[in-house]
Amino acid sequence: MSFTGKYELQTQENFEPFMKALGLPDEQIQKGKDLKSTTEIVQNGKKFKVTVTTGSKVLTNEFTIGEECEFEMLTGEKAKALVQMEGNNKLIANVKGMKSITELNGDTITHTMMMGDLTCKRISKRV
Repeated sequence: MSFTGKYELQTQENFEPFMKALGLPDEQIQKGKDLKSTTEIVQNGKKFKVTVTTGSKVLTNEFTIGEECEFEMLTGEKAKALVQMEGNNKLIANVKGMKSITELNGDTITHTMMMGDLTCKRISKRV
């Protein structure tokens, strides 16, 4: 199953409290919560390029399954992470105390982020 495609955000749960816990300023959270973000994923074997566009902000991260890489966080800081694949439709990463699970089911991507007892879930559909 290939993750390659363009996905548009449909729904999100707990966005504001989660982004606040990540350390994003309120002004940025308020701007970001009402914008429909688009995620473009290019998968080439174990190599991935993920570009998330939210309004005028574009965040691009590239990684290879099983190899340590550097991610740019929403806050702008860089952090090292290792992305693993579970089955053929689930990507799991731990970045700076946050666990990220991206699961592809048909044309829907569910991105769940967990930090402590706080969970943020974002659901996007292929466009």
